[in-house]
Amino acid sequence: MSNYVTISCLGPRPLAVPADVSDEEAISRMIAHWQAQLDRVLPDRPDLIVLPEACDRPDPLGFPLERRLSYYRARQDRIRDFFADVAKRHGCYIAYPAHVEAEDGMWLNAMQLIDRAGGVTGAYVKNHLTPDEHVKTNILYGGEAPIFECDFGRVASAICFDLNFEELLRRYAAAKPDLIIFPSMYHGGLMQGYWAYACRSYFAGAVAGAPCTIVTPLGEVAAGSTNYYSFITTRVNLDYVVLHIDENDAKFPAIKRKYGPSVVIHDPGYLGCVLLTSESKDVTADDIVAEFGLELMDDYFARADRSRRAPGRMAP
Repeated sequence: MSNYVTISCLGPRPLAVPADVSDEEAISRMIAHWQAQLDRVLPDRPDLIVLPEACDRPDPLGFPLERRLSYYRARQDRIRDFFADVAKRHGCYIAYPAHVEAEDGMWLNAMQLIDRAGGVTGAYVKNHLTPDEHVKTNILYGGEAPIFECDFGRVASAICFDLNFEELLRRYAAAKPDLIIFPSMYHGGLMQGYWAYACRSYFAGAVAGAPCTIVTPLGEVAAGSTNYYSFITTRVNLDYVVLHIDENDAKFPAIKRKYGPSVVIHDPGYLGCVLLTSESKDVTADDIVAEFGLELMDDYFARADRSRRAPGRMAP
Protein backbone atom coordinates (compact mmCIF):
# COMPACT_ATOMS: atom_id res chain seq x y z
CA MET A 1 0.00 0.00 0.00
CA SER A 2 1.33 3.44 -0.82
CA ASN A 3 3.19 5.07 2.05
CA TYR A 4 3.59 8.70 1.11
CA VAL A 5 5.81 10.92 3.24
CA THR A 6 6.30 14.65 2.72
CA ILE A 7 9.87 15.74 3.47
CA SER A 8 11.21 19.27 3.76
CA CYS A 9 14.93 20.10 3.80
CA LEU A 10 16.23 23.55 4.76
CA GLY A 11 19.71 24.76 3.86
CA PRO A 12 20.17 28.48 4.52
CA ARG A 13 23.68 29.76 5.17
CA PRO A 14 24.60 30.05 8.87
CA LEU A 15 23.08 33.12 10.50
CA ALA A 16 25.57 35.94 11.01
CA VAL A 17 25.35 37.22 14.59
CA PRO A 18 27.69 39.96 15.88
CA ALA A 19 30.00 38.66 18.57
CA ASP A 20 29.31 41.65 20.80
CA VAL A 21 25.59 40.97 21.30
CA SER A 22 24.44 39.26 24.50
CA ASP A 23 23.77 35.55 24.69
CA GLU A 24 20.06 36.28 25.11
CA GLU A 25 20.04 38.46 22.01
CA ALA A 26 21.89 35.81 20.00
CA ILE A 27 19.38 33.16 21.06
CA SER A 28 16.46 35.45 20.23
CA ARG A 29 17.87 36.18 16.77
CA MET A 30 18.46 32.49 16.11
CA ILE A 31 14.90 31.53 17.01
CA ALA A 32 13.52 34.33 14.83
CA HIS A 33 15.76 33.19 11.96
CA TRP A 34 14.51 29.61 12.13
CA GLN A 35 10.90 30.64 12.51
CA ALA A 36 11.20 32.58 9.26
CA GLN A 37 12.83 29.58 7.56
CA LEU A 38 10.20 27.14 8.82
CA ASP A 39 7.45 29.43 7.60
CA ARG A 40 8.64 28.66 4.05
CA VAL A 41 7.83 24.94 4.32
CA LEU A 42 5.17 24.51 7.03
CA PRO A 43 2.29 25.39 4.64
CA ASP A 44 3.12 22.16 2.75
CA ARG A 45 2.41 20.16 5.93
CA PRO A 46 5.61 18.11 5.94
CA ASP A 47 5.85 14.87 7.89
CA LEU A 48 9.56 15.48 8.42
CA ILE A 49 11.71 18.62 8.41
CA VAL A 50 15.49 18.20 8.14
CA LEU A 51 17.75 21.06 9.27
CA PRO A 52 21.44 21.49 8.41
CA GLU A 53 24.39 20.52 10.62
CA ALA A 54 24.87 22.66 13.76
CA CYS A 55 21.80 24.56 12.67
CA ASP A 56 21.73 26.99 15.62
CA ARG A 57 25.45 27.86 15.57
CA PRO A 58 26.03 31.49 14.53
CA ASP A 59 28.36 31.84 11.55
CA PRO A 60 31.81 30.99 12.98
CA LEU A 61 33.48 33.62 10.78
CA GLY A 62 32.14 36.32 13.09
CA PHE A 63 31.46 34.31 16.23
CA PRO A 64 34.68 32.76 17.61
CA LEU A 65 34.86 29.56 19.64
CA GLU A 66 34.93 31.05 23.16
CA ARG A 67 31.96 33.23 22.27
CA ARG A 68 30.09 30.19 20.93
CA LEU A 69 30.67 28.20 24.13
CA SER A 70 29.11 30.98 26.21
CA TYR A 71 26.17 31.12 23.81
CA TYR A 72 25.71 27.32 23.87
CA ARG A 73 25.69 27.22 27.67
CA ALA A 74 23.08 29.97 27.80
CA ARG A 75 21.09 28.28 25.03
CA GLN A 76 21.04 24.82 26.68
CA ASP A 77 17.89 23.13 25.24
CA ARG A 78 15.92 26.29 24.58
CA ILE A 79 16.23 26.25 20.80
CA ARG A 80 15.55 22.52 20.72
CA ASP A 81 12.43 23.22 22.78
CA PHE A 82 11.39 25.87 20.25
CA PHE A 83 11.60 23.25 17.49
CA ALA A 84 9.78 20.74 19.70
CA ASP A 85 6.90 23.19 20.08
CA VAL A 86 6.76 23.63 16.29
CA ALA A 87 6.79 19.85 15.80
CA LYS A 88 3.94 19.40 18.28
CA ARG A 89 1.79 22.21 16.88
CA HIS A 90 2.24 21.07 13.27
CA GLY A 91 2.32 17.32 13.85
CA CYS A 92 5.67 16.68 12.19
CA TYR A 93 9.08 15.24 12.93
CA ILE A 94 12.04 17.64 13.01
CA ALA A 95 15.69 16.60 12.73
CA TYR A 96 17.50 19.08 14.99
CA PRO A 97 21.32 18.98 14.60
CA ALA A 98 23.34 20.96 17.14
CA HIS A 99 26.46 21.02 19.26
CA VAL A 100 25.45 19.84 22.72
CA GLU A 101 27.48 19.63 25.92
CA ALA A 102 28.13 16.18 27.38
CA GLU A 103 28.11 15.51 31.12
CA ASP A 104 31.90 15.55 31.31
CA GLY A 105 32.17 19.00 29.73
CA MET A 106 33.13 17.69 26.32
CA TRP A 107 30.88 18.30 23.31
CA LEU A 108 28.88 16.25 20.82
CA ASN A 109 27.95 17.02 17.22
CA ALA A 110 24.53 15.41 17.35
CA MET A 111 21.18 15.19 15.59
CA GLN A 112 18.18 14.88 17.90
CA LEU A 113 15.04 13.58 16.21
CA ILE A 114 11.94 15.31 17.56
CA ASP A 115 8.68 13.43 17.05
CA ARG A 116 5.19 14.65 16.20
CA ALA A 117 4.32 15.06 19.88
CA GLY A 118 7.37 17.24 20.56
CA GLY A 119 9.38 14.54 22.32
CA VAL A 120 12.92 13.49 21.47
CA THR A 121 12.70 10.01 19.99
CA GLY A 122 16.48 9.55 19.92
CA ALA A 123 19.80 11.03 18.87
CA TYR A 124 22.60 10.28 16.44
CA VAL A 125 26.13 11.45 17.32
CA LYS A 126 28.43 12.16 14.39
CA ASN A 127 30.78 9.17 14.05
CA HIS A 128 33.46 10.66 11.82
CA LEU A 129 34.75 14.10 12.76
CA THR A 130 37.30 16.13 10.89
CA PRO A 131 40.52 16.20 12.97
CA ASP A 132 39.99 19.84 13.98
CA GLU A 133 36.52 19.12 15.35
CA HIS A 134 38.04 17.03 18.13
CA VAL A 135 41.38 18.76 18.62
CA LYS A 136 40.19 22.38 18.55
CA THR A 137 36.63 22.14 19.84
CA ASN A 138 36.67 19.13 22.21
CA ILE A 139 33.96 17.31 20.29
CA LEU A 140 33.75 13.57 20.97
CA TYR A 141 33.35 10.93 18.28
CA GLY A 142 30.10 8.97 18.16
CA GLY A 143 30.17 5.19 17.91
CA GLU A 144 26.55 4.18 17.36
CA ALA A 145 24.48 3.94 14.19
CA PRO A 146 20.89 3.95 15.49
CA ILE A 147 17.78 3.33 13.43
CA PHE A 148 14.82 5.50 14.43
CA GLU A 149 11.40 3.84 14.20
CA CYS A 150 9.08 6.56 12.93
CA ASP A 151 5.41 6.13 12.14
CA PHE A 152 6.18 6.27 8.41
CA GLY A 153 9.28 4.05 8.37
CA ARG A 154 12.79 3.35 9.60
CA VAL A 155 15.20 6.31 9.56
CA ALA A 156 19.00 6.50 9.78
CA SER A 157 21.24 9.55 9.99
CA ALA A 158 24.70 10.66 8.90
CA ILE A 159 26.24 14.09 9.47
CA CYS A 160 28.54 15.89 7.03
CA PHE A 161 32.03 14.24 7.03
CA ASP A 162 30.41 10.87 7.86
CA LEU A 163 29.57 10.48 4.18
CA ASN A 164 33.22 9.73 3.38
CA PHE A 165 33.48 6.56 5.49
CA GLU A 166 32.57 3.04 4.42
CA GLU A 167 32.32 1.70 7.98
CA LEU A 168 29.15 3.66 8.74
CA LEU A 169 27.78 3.03 5.26
CA ARG A 170 28.17 -0.74 5.69
CA ARG A 171 26.31 -0.64 9.00
CA TYR A 172 23.38 1.16 7.44
CA ALA A 173 23.40 -1.01 4.32
CA ALA A 174 22.97 -4.03 6.60
CA ALA A 175 20.18 -2.31 8.58
CA LYS A 176 18.24 -1.33 5.42
CA PRO A 177 16.53 1.90 6.56
CA ASP A 178 13.75 3.42 4.46
CA LEU A 179 15.34 6.88 4.66
CA ILE A 180 18.72 8.40 5.51
CA ILE A 181 18.67 11.99 6.76
CA PHE A 182 21.81 14.01 6.19
CA PRO A 183 22.30 17.34 8.01
CA SER A 184 25.51 18.87 6.73
CA MET A 185 27.81 21.74 5.89
CA TYR A 186 29.22 19.65 3.01
CA HIS A 187 27.17 18.50 0.04
CA GLY A 188 28.94 15.24 -0.76
CA GLY A 189 28.25 15.27 -4.50
CA LEU A 190 28.11 11.74 -5.93
CA MET A 191 28.35 10.29 -2.41
CA GLN A 192 24.70 11.13 -1.79
CA GLY A 193 23.54 8.88 -4.62
CA TYR A 194 26.12 6.26 -3.69
CA TRP A 195 24.80 6.03 -0.12
CA ALA A 196 21.17 5.93 -1.26
CA TYR A 197 21.90 3.14 -3.74
CA ALA A 198 24.14 1.16 -1.38
CA CYS A 199 21.50 1.24 1.37
CA ARG A 200 18.52 0.85 -1.02
CA SER A 201 16.99 3.83 0.75
CA TYR A 202 15.78 7.35 0.14
CA PHE A 203 18.20 10.11 1.16
CA ALA A 204 17.27 13.59 2.40
CA GLY A 205 20.12 16.08 2.54
CA ALA A 206 19.86 19.48 4.27
CA VAL A 207 23.10 21.31 3.47
CA ALA A 208 23.88 24.80 4.73
CA GLY A 209 24.60 27.09 1.79
CA ALA A 210 24.46 24.33 -0.84
CA PRO A 211 21.65 22.48 -2.62
CA CYS A 212 19.29 20.43 -0.52
CA THR A 213 18.33 17.17 -2.20
CA ILE A 214 16.01 14.19 -2.01
CA VAL A 215 17.63 11.15 -3.66
CA THR A 216 15.87 7.89 -4.57
CA PRO A 217 17.11 4.38 -3.69
CA LEU A 218 18.49 4.16 -7.24
CA GLY A 219 20.67 7.24 -6.71
CA GLU A 220 18.55 9.61 -8.78
CA VAL A 221 17.80 13.14 -7.56
CA ALA A 222 14.05 13.36 -7.01
CA ALA A 223 14.07 17.02 -5.92
CA GLY A 224 16.61 19.74 -5.23
CA SER A 225 16.75 23.32 -4.02
CA THR A 226 18.07 26.09 -6.27
CA ASN A 227 20.33 29.12 -6.17
CA TYR A 228 17.19 31.19 -5.49
CA TYR A 229 15.55 29.16 -2.73
CA SER A 230 17.45 27.25 -0.04
CA PHE A 231 14.64 24.83 0.77
CA ILE A 232 12.70 22.00 -0.81
CA THR A 233 9.61 20.00 0.00
CA THR A 234 8.72 16.85 -1.86
CA ARG A 235 6.56 13.77 -1.41
CA VAL A 236 8.01 10.27 -1.69
CA ASN A 237 6.45 6.82 -1.49
CA LEU A 238 8.28 4.53 0.94
CA ASP A 239 6.37 1.41 -0.13
CA TYR A 240 9.02 0.18 -2.54
CA VAL A 241 11.50 -2.58 -3.30
CA VAL A 242 14.68 -2.62 -5.40
CA LEU A 243 14.88 -5.50 -7.89
CA HIS A 244 17.54 -6.61 -10.35
CA ILE A 245 16.03 -7.15 -13.79
CA ASP A 246 17.73 -10.54 -14.27
CA GLU A 247 15.04 -13.25 -13.96
CA ASN A 248 12.53 -10.76 -12.51
CA ASP A 249 12.07 -9.00 -15.84
CA ALA A 250 9.98 -11.83 -17.33
CA LYS A 251 7.37 -11.27 -14.59
CA PHE A 252 6.99 -7.52 -15.03
CA PRO A 253 4.40 -7.68 -17.87
CA ALA A 254 2.12 -9.91 -15.78
CA ILE A 255 2.41 -7.51 -12.84
CA LYS A 256 1.45 -4.58 -15.02
CA ARG A 257 -1.44 -6.47 -16.64
CA LYS A 258 -2.91 -7.23 -13.22
CA TYR A 259 -2.19 -4.01 -11.34
CA GLY A 260 -1.77 -1.38 -14.06
CA PRO A 261 -0.91 2.06 -12.62
CA SER A 262 -1.23 0.73 -9.06
CA VAL A 263 2.30 -0.62 -9.42
CA VAL A 264 5.10 1.55 -10.85
CA ILE A 265 8.23 -0.16 -12.19
CA HIS A 266 10.88 2.49 -12.76
CA ASP A 267 14.07 1.77 -14.70
CA PRO A 268 16.83 4.39 -14.26
CA GLY A 269 18.91 2.86 -17.04
CA TYR A 270 22.39 1.33 -16.96
CA LEU A 271 22.14 -0.12 -13.42
CA GLY A 272 20.28 -3.27 -14.37
CA CYS A 273 17.75 -2.74 -11.59
CA VAL A 274 14.35 -1.17 -11.08
CA LEU A 275 12.42 0.52 -8.30
CA LEU A 276 9.04 -1.16 -7.88
CA THR A 277 6.60 1.01 -5.94
CA SER A 278 3.06 0.21 -4.87
CA GLU A 279 0.46 2.93 -5.44
CA SER A 280 -2.30 0.54 -4.38
CA LYS A 281 -4.58 1.02 -1.38
CA ASP A 282 -4.70 -2.72 -0.80
CA VAL A 283 -1.41 -4.30 -1.87
CA THR A 284 2.13 -3.57 -0.68
CA ALA A 285 5.33 -3.86 -2.68
CA ASP A 286 6.25 -6.82 -0.46
CA ASP A 287 2.91 -8.42 -1.37
CA ILE A 288 3.82 -8.11 -5.05
CA VAL A 289 7.20 -9.70 -4.38
CA ALA A 290 5.55 -12.67 -2.67
CA GLU A 291 2.75 -13.05 -5.21
CA PHE A 292 5.02 -13.14 -8.26
CA GLY A 293 8.04 -14.82 -6.69
CA LEU A 294 10.31 -11.83 -7.26
CA GLU A 295 13.85 -11.77 -5.89
CA LEU A 296 15.11 -8.65 -4.13
CA MET A 297 18.34 -7.25 -5.52
CA ASP A 298 20.38 -7.94 -2.38
CA ASP A 299 19.15 -11.54 -2.35
CA TYR A 300 20.07 -11.89 -6.02
CA PHE A 301 23.59 -10.56 -5.40
CA ALA A 302 24.00 -12.88 -2.41
CA ARG A 303 22.91 -15.86 -4.55
CA ALA A 304 25.35 -14.87 -7.28
CA ASP A 305 28.16 -14.69 -4.72
CA ARG A 306 27.26 -18.10 -3.27
CA SER A 307 27.32 -19.54 -6.77
CA ARG A 308 30.79 -18.13 -7.34
CA ARG A 309 32.08 -19.66 -4.13
CA ALA A 310 30.66 -23.15 -4.69
CA PRO A 311 33.29 -25.92 -4.89
CA GLY A 312 34.93 -26.41 -8.27
CA ARG A 313 33.77 -23.13 -9.79
CA MET A 314 36.78 -20.90 -9.20
CA ALA A 315 39.36 -20.68 -11.98
CA PRO A 316 42.83 -21.83 -10.88
